[in-house]
Amino acid sequence: MSSKSPLPGSHPPELVDEKKIDLPNAKNVATFETVNSSELSGSEDNEIDKDNPFNTPANVEHWKEVYDKAEYECRHVFDPTLTWTEEEEKAIVRKLDWRVCLWACVMFFALQVDRGNLSQALADNLLDDLKMNTNDYNFGNVVFLVSFLLAELPSQLVSKKIGPDRWIPMQMVLWSVVAIAQCAITTRSGFLATRALLGLLEGGFIPDIVLWLSYFYTSRELPIRLSYFWTALSVTTIITSFLAFGLLRLRGVNGWAGWRWLFMVEGLITLLIGIASFFLMPASAVQTKAWFRPNGWFTDREVAIVVNRVLRDDPSKGDMHNRQAITPRRLWRAMKDYDLWPVYALGLVCFLPQIPPYYYLTLTLRSIGFSAITTNLLTIPSAAMHIITLILITRLSERLNERTFVSMLQSFWTLPCVIALRWWPGIIKDQWGTFALVTVLLSYPYCHAILVAWVSKNSNNVGARTVSAALYNMCVQLGNLTGNFIYVDYDKPLYKDGNTKLVVINLLSIGLFLFTKAYYVYRNKQKRRVWEALTEQERITYVRTTRLQGSRRLDFQFAH
Repeated sequence: MSSKSPLPGSHPPELVDEKKIDLPNAKNVATFETVNSSELSGSEDNEIDKDNPFNTPANVEHWKEVYDKAEYECRHVFDPTLTWTEEEEKAIVRKLDWRVCLWACVMFFALQVDRGNLSQALADNLLDDLKMNTNDYNFGNVVFLVSFLLAELPSQLVSKKIGPDRWIPMQMVLWSVVAIAQCAITTRSGFLATRALLGLLEGGFIPDIVLWLSYFYTSRELPIRLSYFWTALSVTTIITSFLAFGLLRLRGVNGWAGWRWLFMVEGLITLLIGIASFFLMPASAVQTKAWFRPNGWFTDREVAIVVNRVLRDDPSKGDMHNRQAITPRRLWRAMKDYDLWPVYALGLVCFLPQIPPYYYLTLTLRSIGFSAITTNLLTIPSAAMHIITLILITRLSERLNERTFVSMLQSFWTLPCVIALRWWPGIIKDQWGTFALVTVLLSYPYCHAILVAWVSKNSNNVGARTVSAALYNMCVQLGNLTGNFIYVDYDKPLYKDGNTKLVVINLLSIGLFLFTKAYYVYRNKQKRRVWEALTEQERITYVRTTRLQGSRRLDFQFAH
């Protein structure tokens, strides 16, 4: 029997001055050699004595004390000596994919239905019906994104306090009611009010889901599952495009515009998914039994394997209870962890070149002569290609154990496209050429899943991971917000000024990726140099007693 436990773990944030190490004061986790052996070598199949962070009595005693003190919900199945076969683990991961990952994708589908169908409604003359113009549309997107942004961190704090298994279904039911209410709006004010409410209720949903997934998957498995998660975005575009094809044809039925039917029917779909989520989201691997599911999802042995494989990957995942609130001190500590700021900056900048073309896809296709029905069908090819490139780039990152350079492929894909949007003279004249160009641009390999998992890994404990996921997503939303000011009314229909800005931003994104790589290489060398200067006894004392947590610890190396 062998235990599969790739990449032992991360440990939580608070910055350290490497030149001033107070060895007698402290507390935490695995040795530098344990982290370094897997993280730096890239090995996938190390034996238990190399990979298991619980391979010494001192580490076992320390982590048992941490789990007991935190009242970690899975502590009763913690077993540092447990072994399992590769076949057993693969079978369990398949079961997790069907029960956990698949439903996460369904819930994300529901989110995207209600926040993405505005673009489809535009194809049915929503702006004319509400007596609005392009600037009003931009302002509505800004209101939504600001509301979404403001709700991110509070939503994460609520989720951590009452549990994502409770909070996420509540969010979904509430926002679906607002989504349905959009069918009754008649004025610009009603449009803006529903945009604001949707943003407030949907904010925090994505980091909440990422936190829930992290309870079941290891750090190596999470990026791929997140890539499946974000393929739901493109799948939603495809499915709702077909729905829109039918629903927009209902214009005139009962005196309603087609977009009103669209909002009502798609809101009802989300409501049903939200209600079902109350019954399909267990709080953890040890909490899958319920009155409506008396046998649970796993056998006792499977429960033990699910829990222990996650803890061996990252022991810090048990340092908080799944219904334990984030204290103000933990919140501040996570927010000031500047070692995560480069990835936050990437979230702010690297998705900007795609935002205006995506938001204006249907308007662009209408402006060059395509009908409303044809326009919605023409959004499908880019959505389908987006699924393929997203999965490919995420799998490439996993195979190479490389995040920065693989993620940067996204910017190299979009750069020639935005250059063509700016300087190609056939944008208006060549209808199908413009469609092909925008389709290629929006088929870009989306690196979001890699960046989310990257933040999670470098956060290095549950409390910090909760906050950092929200902060990263807030940066992404700030980027989305900025993207709404790039294409403006005076610049249409070619948006030359806007596309010039997109070219500059794309180049900035490439530079930021290179900086991030260099920064983490430098920080790892800096930590290693200080660590290697310590005597063996000083290292042991540091590991057993230091109070520093997470990415600031000398025995933690950043992923890059």
